[in-house]
Amino acid sequence: MEERLGTEDRNERTMQMDEMPLRNLLQIMNQEDAHVISAVKSQLPQIEQAVQAAIESFQNGGRLLYAGAGTSGRLAVLDAVECKPTFGMGADRIRAVIAGGQKAVTEAVEGAEDDYDTGVRECAYLKVGAKDTVIALAASGRTPYAIGFLKEARARGAKAISISCNKDSLLSEQADIAIEPETGPEVLTGSTRLKAGTAQKLILNMISTAAMVGIGKVYQNLMVDLQPTNEKLVDRSKRIVMEATNATEAEAMQALKLANNAVKPAIVMLLLDCSNEKANQLLAENNGFIKEAVQRK
Repeated sequence: MEERLGTEDRNERTMQMDEMPLRNLLQIMNQEDAHVISAVKSQLPQIEQAVQAAIESFQNGGRLLYAGAGTSGRLAVLDAVECKPTFGMGADRIRAVIAGGQKAVTEAVEGAEDDYDTGVRECAYLKVGAKDTVIALAASGRTPYAIGFLKEARARGAKAISISCNKDSLLSEQADIAIEPETGPEVLTGSTRLKAGTAQKLILNMISTAAMVGIGKVYQNLMVDLQPTNEKLVDRSKRIVMEATNATEAEAMQALKLANNAVKPAIVMLLLDCSNEKANQLLAENNGFIKEAVQRK
């Protein structure tokens, strides 16, 4: 008989879920969600190691790659695609693959998660190598696609990281760094889009955001490498420049115009009263960190 996993157990608090008053059900769901925070907290040392690995990959010209199936894969896709408008990091630097391909983002692709060999092949297709960091996600920790991808990545010299919600999982066995927030039984038995999904999302938030801080994509607490691809982000770019420099709206708009709408050099130009060319030179000399560029002019 297959080993029973914590994420598949029945939750004793919701055995009569179908008979509960709505308010009681929502209260229990909220209380169960609160357990996720402590589960993630217990994994902070491992999450820190994962962030350091991602930073090193970016600094060495490598990539951060995610792989998963179902909810785990969709959460990975969400995190990866948001890094382009937020941090200016495209699919050549951070990317997610999901079992079943693009179709699986919006609908279930039956059997895709059970295909170990496809995980191996897709890792090889992406030419994963020693400069890369690979994070494979599976709430159960036993998804063949994720295991195949991570095992192949590790064999190719990449830093291999797992995120699963059960202790000592099969996925963890293939990892250099195993992140295992034990979220326990779901309110709805086996529905790991709930607590397990929330835990995975929180961890991905930490890893990608902290890694971007570590490579100079953040100044103070401002996203200074965002891509102003719509009106909202154009306005945000202006406000970021104003916040970072205490410039007026007119001054910020003029600096952005001179910097071809790039926030970082616009900030440096205003802080140092220098040209766009000089601002970009200083940023290049200081690995894109605004604070260092300004301090070491």
